[in-house]
Amino acid sequence: MLSKRLVSTAAICLLLVGGTAACGSSKSDGKSGDAKGDTKASSAEKLDTDKLSAQEIEKKAKDALATATSLRMAGTIDTGKGAMELDLSMDDKSQCTGTIGMPGMGKFEMISDGKTSYVKPDTAFWTNAGGPNGAKAAEMFKGRYLTGFESDPSMGSLTKMCDLGDFGKKIADGGVSGKTEKGSAGDVNGVKTFSLKTTDAQGESSTLQVATEGKPYPVQIEHSGAKDGNGKIGFSNYDKPLTIQVPPADQTIDFSKFKDQMKKPA
Repeated sequence: MLSKRLVSTAAICLLLVGGTAACGSSKSDGKSGDAKGDTKASSAEKLDTDKLSAQEIEKKAKDALATATSLRMAGTIDTGKGAMELDLSMDDKSQCTGTIGMPGMGKFEMISDGKTSYVKPDTAFWTNAGGPNGAKAAEMFKGRYLTGFESDPSMGSLTKMCDLGDFGKKIADGGVSGKTEKGSAGDVNGVKTFSLKTTDAQGESSTLQVATEGKPYPVQIEHSGAKDGNGKIGFSNYDKPLTIQVPPADQTIDFSKFKDQMKKPA
């Protein structure tokens, strides 16, 4: 089954504030992301769910995902330290744009043009995650983007978030170890789908919704019954070109200078 490990972001808030973050747990509000968009190809291809086995349908979904040139994912994931909300679009050129937030913590904007990445936390995020330096960070970096952190090993998981190829591998590897079974026809945000469900002996389960018209792209993944990684993510806007607007230089701050400032006493 496609993996529950959609993104690796549980430590993002710690990375952003150089280890001084106070990222406590918070409860999810239970909302799933609204990822409306066209997942249909121009062809009249239809998924024959009557003839295909669950494993064959799953393989078609994985193969389709591997050919995608772009997509949007939106929803919530329980990271084990709170429920993360994300709405992120990415393409095969490592470009991306969107937001990621922790309820009760705030959110940050993520932009990448494929070469340089930019992150802009909001005031609430700085204040809540910055520990003793939170108020100072919120004022000093208000409205500014952190950049120049691609070579910093501590930020590796963040920069990989915009890598569509890496993302595809993460959701295709591993997951619930159990038998995948066919579900039923459905509809996700106007897209006709067919479900596949995998459940293990501990009651941990993943449900995948696959588009039945056009390319058999994954449309939604829902994970439940685990200690962490539970949530619902919708996928849409497949193969739609991204428009990336890089922030001007006077709205950015170099990551190395940021770290130096954060090391100073509050």
